[in-house]
Amino acid sequence: MTDLLHAFIERFGLVAVFIGCLAEGESAAIFGGFFAHQGVFDPRTTALVAFCGAWLGDTVLFLLGRRFADNRWVRAVKAKPGFSKAEELIQRHPDLYILGNRYVYGLRAVGGVAAGLSKVSIMRFVVLNAISAAVWAVLFVCLGYFLGLGAEHLLGKALFKHERLISGIVLTIAIALATYLLSRKSSRRYDPSRQKADRRAQ
Repeated sequence: MTDLLHAFIERFGLVAVFIGCLAEGESAAIFGGFFAHQGVFDPRTTALVAFCGAWLGDTVLFLLGRRFADNRWVRAVKAKPGFSKAEELIQRHPDLYILGNRYVYGLRAVGGVAAGLSKVSIMRFVVLNAISAAVWAVLFVCLGYFLGLGAEHLLGKALFKHERLISGIVLTIAIALATYLLSRKSSRRYDPSRQKADRRAQ
């Protein structure tokens, strides 16, 4: 079973990294970095795949906001907690917002759409988003790589293939869960209705 799973990761793992990064998941990039350390993926290819997914994901959101502002899905994004904050930030500091938005939990899901609805030009967004995605991809792939290195030092180099596989999967699930909880907590911080409820409770 573990051999089959390992072969599956070897064949389709980078596709999973791309899809995960398309959805802006740090856990996908870390997963790629971990298995790059194990020799399953090439580190440079992994970073490139993570970059392509991250860059394309935000660019698609930007274009949706720019071209389909009246679409039902875009209106639903505008109603999400954090959108008004994202809108305020991109109006005040457009370049810094585009460069740093993917690192701010609670705003990332609405960031690209907010940028698309702003006055930022497509070319300006594409270039700044590429810089941000490149730094992000290298950072989190390297983090996964060094987590693999740390696991090797902690557990010993003579790990069996299935032990490395299980370690990588457990690590990825733990990081994905932590990221989800952190993102959910941050989203609540930008929810105006929750802020009003908190003030009334005080």
